[in-house]
Order: sequence, then structure tokens, then C-alpha cells
Amino acid sequence: MDSARSDCPTLAASPGEPPVVAKILVAGGFGVGKTTLVSAISEIRPLRTEELLTDMGIGVDDVSEVAQKATTTVAMDFGRITFPSGALLYLFGTPGQERFWFMWDELAFGALGAVVLTDTRRLADCFASVDYFERRDTPFVVAANCFDDSPRYSLTEIRDALDLDPDVPVLLCDARRRESVKDVLVASVSHSLTRRRIRQSRILPAQGRDRDGAVG
Repeated sequence: MDSARSDCPTLAASPGEPPVVAKILVAGGFGVGKTTLVSAISEIRPLRTEELLTDMGIGVDDVSEVAQKATTTVAMDFGRITFPSGALLYLFGTPGQERFWFMWDELAFGALGAVVLTDTRRLADCFASVDYFERRDTPFVVAANCFDDSPRYSLTEIRDALDLDPDVPVLLCDARRRESVKDVLVASVSHSLTRRRIRQSRILPAQGRDRDGAVG
């Protein structure tokens, strides 16, 4: 697959420096389309860790709303995008089932930001992802995957239903379409870098005051 046509200049390295490498997590409930999203945009063959759903999951995994789903991610999905600037974006899809949540801390280490993918038929399923990234102070965007039979809500309605902070971007997407996924990832990177700059702008004045106090 060709590299992303739309560059992300905020990830561009200075001349003579090695390419910038960033990591984005793709999280959300069981069966919301995380594997599909990573597969739609990755320039390499995605690494998948899917296994068949078996009778052993009865009573453990709630598949009532995704009865057609036959497999589940048990570790992670992995994909890669190269921007024209040379910047590399690594995508890590998290497992959606609660029994695999213990892996999230490892996957989240060093992440620039995250995408919380949700299904409007089951908005409550993404609460755990939203709470996780809020606790870690990890910048995230929410992308509502528009399934063919899912109800259509406005972005404001989705934001209110999830009780999101005003600065958290909310988008509609189709996880099967590369261009739609690209828009989500650009929004995620832009939001994450904006949050990083805001944090740095608050830290630097505080460090200056500490140095002034030490000299005095």
C-alpha cells in the first residue's frame, strides 16, 4: 500500500535529523472495528493476533451485539504509515475484551496519543477506554465507526453521551475506508501534539521560577 498521501508536517524532522517516529493506540470495545481500521490504512501487511471465538468464552465475552463476529484480538494489531516527510506512525490496536485489558499498560507505553473507536449501537462499551486515557492523561480522539445499521447521532450528541471534555475531538468515520481512517489519524496526531505543546508551555515558566528562586 502506498504511503499516506497527506503529509503531517507537525511530525516532520529537521533537516539532517533522523525521521520522527510516533505511536498511536487504537482502542475501544469488543467488535468496534479496530482491526479493520488498522488494516485499512497500514502500508505493510498488518500484524494480527486474532483467534477464533470458542464455547469457552460463553459467559465471559458479551457477543450479543456482534453475533456475526467469529474472531477476537488476543494481543494486539500492528500497522505502520510513512508520511512523505519520512515520519513513521506506528499503530497498535488494543484487545477489546476485558480479560485482555492487563496488556494495555505495555501497549500504551510511549504512545503519543490514542484513538477511541466506538460503535453508536454500543456507546457504553468505550467508557473503559475513555476512562483509561483520561487517567493516564493521554491525548485521545473519539471516532464513531458508522456501521451500516447503526443509529446516526450528531457529534454533539456523542460528546454529551460520553461526557467528554470540550477539547476532545469527536469524528465520524468508516473504518473500512482508508481516506476516512487517515482523517482520524491526522486529527489524533494534531490533537496530541497540541496537548504536548500546551503542557510544555506550562512547564517551562514554572522551571524558570524555580531557578530564579534558587538563585535568590
